[in-house]
Formats: sequence, C-alpha cells, structure tokens
Amino acid sequence: MDWFMDTGIRVVVIVAVALAIFLICRPLIRSILTRTVARRMAGEDETEVRKRTDTLSSIVVKVVGILILVIAVITILPEFGVNIATLIAAIGIGGLAIAFAAQNLVRDFISGFFILLEDQYRIGDVVSIAGIAGVVEDIGLRRTILRDIDANVHSIPNGKVETSTNMTRQFSRVNLDVSVAYGENLKRVIDIINRVCQEMAEAPQWKDDFVTTPAVLRVNKLGDSGIDIKILGDTKPAKQWAIMGELRLRLKNTFDSEGIEIPWPHTKVYFGNAPAVISEN
Repeated sequence: MDWFMDTGIRVVVIVAVALAIFLICRPLIRSILTRTVARRMAGEDETEVRKRTDTLSSIVVKVVGILILVIAVITILPEFGVNIATLIAAIGIGGLAIAFAAQNLVRDFISGFFILLEDQYRIGDVVSIAGIAGVVEDIGLRRTILRDIDANVHSIPNGKVETSTNMTRQFSRVNLDVSVAYGENLKRVIDIINRVCQEMAEAPQWKDDFVTTPAVLRVNKLGDSGIDIKILGDTKPAKQWAIMGELRLRLKNTFDSEGIEIPWPHTKVYFGNAPAVISEN
C-alpha cells in the first residue's frame, strides 16, 4: 500500500502526463504541418497539398509518439530501482551490435528518410515501386504500404525502392490510341474524334476532371488491320483511367452512328486453282 501511495502514484502521473502530451501534440503537429505545407506548395492543387500533409503528419506523429514513450519509460524505470546510466550504456553497445547485424533494416530507414525528404510519393498517390503498382496507403521510415487494383495489400521495404513511378503527381494524362479501317476518310475521323472529346470536356459530370481537352495528336501507326490515331490530354490526378473508359464508350457509339469502321484482324486464305479433271474416255 505504501509503495502504491508513493511510487505507484508517481508512475501513474508520468504515464498520464506522457499521454496528455501526445494527445496535445498530435493535432498541433497536424496544424503546423498544414500551414507549412500550404505555404511551401502555394499555387498547387488542394488535393496535392492534403496528400503531402497526410504523409508528413503520419510519420511525424509516429516519431513523436515513440520519443514520448521512450522518455516516459526512462523516467519510470528509476522508480523501480533501475540504474539509468548503466542501462543507457548497455543499450548503446547493444544498439551498435544490432545496427551492424541489421544492415538491411538500417538501409530501409535511410531510404525511407530520403523518400520523404525528396517527396517522391505521398499517401493517396498511385505509384509503381519494386514491380508493384497500387495506391499508397501508408509511408513509414521502414516500409511503404500499397493496395493494388485487386485490393491486395503489399508491404514493401523502403530499401527495395530503387525506382518509383508516380502516376498521379500534379496531373495525369489521357494517352489513347483509336484504330479505324483503311477505307475511312482520316480528316473526317479526326474531326469526329475532336468533337467527341470537346463534348465530353464540356459535360457537367466530367468537366472538372479535365486540365486540358483531349485532342488528336497525330496519325500514330499504319497497322496490319487499321490506322491508329493517338489522342492526348491532361486530367486531374488519377482521373485518366475513368476518362479513357468513358471516352472509348463515347467514341464507339459515335463511330457506330457515323458508320465508321473499327477494324479487326483480317486474313485472306488462298487455296490455289482446283486441279483439272482428266477424263478416262
């Protein structure tokens, strides 16, 4: 009872103070980072600012939480008669041994630090790293969490991230090839494609997703079965896939109504001349 009234109360107070500091720091960190990131990214899209804020606040809150926990533990241990100086010396020697043995872990943390510092990708971005493509759900100093299109969750050590491809930074792009038959009038086809793109860019449900109106760039390829026409246009981040799907649908319907043929592979088979029939008479 005496121990609880003396030592126990001090331990409870230390834990309560540490928890209160963490609960106060968490929204404060978010608020400070929101203002700082907004100032440094002035002029960029609000969604990009939010993603950068989410990314940084997630890792900073974790680091601050760990520091508060370590300080709380170091403060509590003397209450149980533990010599902190001896313990810190032992931890220092053990830490060096662990760091030497866990070189891959150290590499992961260093890589994670540079990923965050260089702002390679953010929470919510669609990226391809280590041969895996998906949405970034979380970034830590040790690993990055991706969720792919099949909803599979991948945990990738940051040390494995040698090349990262960000498909949704600032803006995305419609890059679409449409094939038509060789017998079609290309000028007429190009005019129709540009008209369909313009109509979609002006549609109320789609217009906010465009940065620039898609349009025909060039005749891209004379293929085996048809002529490929390339369409390019910029969109808001991550909107390109939905826009390309809708654009394909609109072009197919318009081509059908305008009598424009979308080609498919053709094969001509030659059987040769039939052999002459020799009469036995």
